[in-house]
Amino acid sequence: MTPIQSPAVGPPARPDPPETWPQELVSLLARAAELAAVHDLDSDTFMAAAWNACLDAHPGMRERLVDKELRTQLKKLRKRGLVGQA
Repeated sequence: MTPIQSPAVGPPARPDPPETWPQELVSLLARAAELAAVHDLDSDTFMAAAWNACLDAHPGMRERLVDKELRTQLKKLRKRGLVGQA
């Protein structure tokens, strides 16, 4: 199955009041889940597409998460004595 591309989403022409956007988010996610179900998209592919869309919407987040994971792995290797301290 081919990966799902997330469409570019810009800010609304007129911002909604802060109390309405969570409702809109839930509605959009529900519509996306229904669309995925109608087209027999497996849940792993749907979740991967949702996660990638979230990362795409937050510039730099993907890099921060990769860096954090690398630091965690280095810390574990140092505790085991497999990598020296710098």
